[in-house]
Amino acid sequence: MPRATTYLELSQDGAGAHKFYEVTVEGTAVSVRYGRIGASGQSGTTTFPTEAKARAAAAKKIGEKVRKGYAPAVRGQRAARPVTRREATSAPSTARAVAPVLWRFRTGSAAFGIHIDEDRCWVGNQAGDVYTLSHGGEVLARYALPDGVKCLVADDFWIYAGCDDGTVYDLSSKLPFAAYDIAADVDIFWLDIREGVLNVSDRDGGLTVIDHEDEYQWARKSQGGHGWMVRADDRAVYHGHQRGVTAYEPGGAGELWHTPTAGGVLFGWQEDESVYAGTGRHVVQRLSKATGSVEATYRADTAVYSCATAPGGRFVFAGDSASSVYCFAADGTRLWKLGTGSGSALSMQYLDEKLYMVTTDGSLVCVDASEAGIAAAQQGTVPATVDVKLAAALPTYTPAATVRTVSSAAVPAGGVVVECVREGGRLRVHVVSDGFEPSWNVQFPRGMREPGTRYVVEALHPAQAGFYRVRGEIRRLV
Repeated sequence: MPRATTYLELSQDGAGAHKFYEVTVEGTAVSVRYGRIGASGQSGTTTFPTEAKARAAAAKKIGEKVRKGYAPAVRGQRAARPVTRREATSAPSTARAVAPVLWRFRTGSAAFGIHIDEDRCWVGNQAGDVYTLSHGGEVLARYALPDGVKCLVADDFWIYAGCDDGTVYDLSSKLPFAAYDIAADVDIFWLDIREGVLNVSDRDGGLTVIDHEDEYQWARKSQGGHGWMVRADDRAVYHGHQRGVTAYEPGGAGELWHTPTAGGVLFGWQEDESVYAGTGRHVVQRLSKATGSVEATYRADTAVYSCATAPGGRFVFAGDSASSVYCFAADGTRLWKLGTGSGSALSMQYLDEKLYMVTTDGSLVCVDASEAGIAAAQQGTVPATVDVKLAAALPTYTPAATVRTVSSAAVPAGGVVVECVREGGRLRVHVVSDGFEPSWNVQFPRGMREPGTRYVVEALHPAQAGFYRVRGEIRRLV
C-alpha cells in the first residue's frame, strides 16, 4: 500500500511561531501530526471511503496550512526552542522536629503539580507522569503525558495539566486530550483557568489570556520576569513576578494596581479577598485584592518556594528552600516549623486538617496538620510513614492518537450530539441534540475539529459566559 508523507513547518524568529504539521496518506487513512518543532506533538487518523477521497482530504489540509505560511521542510533541521525547567535547590531542614507525615508516594521525578479535591489527590512530575491517589494514599491511576508537568489546576469539575511542550491537557476524562495549545514563544511557568478562560504566566514575565475556543484574547508584559504566580477571579487576574504582584482587569483593558513585594514572587495563592505571594526574601505576603496593599507578612527562615491557606486564610502554610514547612496564624504569628522529611515543598494544598505537598525529591506527602498531630510531632512523636507503592496493574492513560468512533445507531443513552461547522473562516462546534441553546458554541479541542463532522459527548455543562463545556469522552459519529 503506497504511503506519502508531507512535512511542513512554520517558524518565524521573534514572532512566536515555531510549529510543524505533518500529513501522511496510506490507502484510505489520513494521519495528521502537529505541534511544536522538536516535540512529538499531537496526532490523529481519519479513514475515508476511498483512496481518492483520502488524497483529496490530505491535499485540502496541506493547502490550508500553506496559505497560513507553512512551508515544506526537513524534519530535524530546526532545533526545538528551549524550555525552562525549574531547578530548585534544597538544603537540609534546621527544624528541631519532623512533620507527622502519614504517607509518602515517590513519583520518580521532581514534582511541581498538585491538586487536592474531595475525591482524590493529583500529582504531576517532570517526567510527564500524573498520578491520582485516594486520600488514604492508594494509587488509583496514571496519566502518561508527552512532556514534563509544570502545574495542575482545576476549574470546577475539569482538571488541567500544563506541560513543557506548550500544551495544556484536559485530564477530566479517562483519555487525556490537548485542550489548549500555547504559542511557541510562551514558556509556561504557571496557569490558572476560570470558566474556561486560560491565564498563562511565563518565563519573561508575560501574562497571556486565551479563551474557551483556544484563541488568543490579550497579553501584558509585567515589570519583572519569571512569572511563577497567576491567579484569577471575576474581578482581576493577579500576576506575580520578580518585581511583585500586578493586578489586571479581566478583559485586559488596564492595570488595576501593582505592589512591589519583599523579593521576587516564587509562588502564589488566593482566597476570596486576598492573594498570597511567597517570595525569595523569606516571606509570604498577603495582599488585598481590592487595593493591592500588604495586609500581613509571614516570615520564614529561607526563600519561600510554596504557600497555601486553610479556608478563609485562618492558617497560612509555607514551604522553604531548606526542607521545612511552617504554619502561621492569620495575623502573621508563627505557630510552628517542622522538617518535611522529603526535601523542599514546591507546591502545597490544605484540606480537612491535612497538608499535602509535592517536593524536590519527587514525593507527594500527606501531613497530619491537626492540632493534636502537630503537638505530638513537636514533642518528637510522629506516626510511622507509609511508603506508598504502585499497584501491579495500575491503569495508565495516554493522550489518544485518534478519536474513537461510534455509529449513529449506537449513541449511548443520555449522549449529546454536537457538530463542527465553519463560521467566518473558523471552525466552531454547536449542539445538535434537543434541549440546548443551538446558538451557543461548545468548548471543543481544536485538534479534533473537522468541518461537517458530528460527535457524541457524555454531557454538556453551561458556562456563565454563554457556551457549553464537554464532560466525559468525545467520540466521532460515523
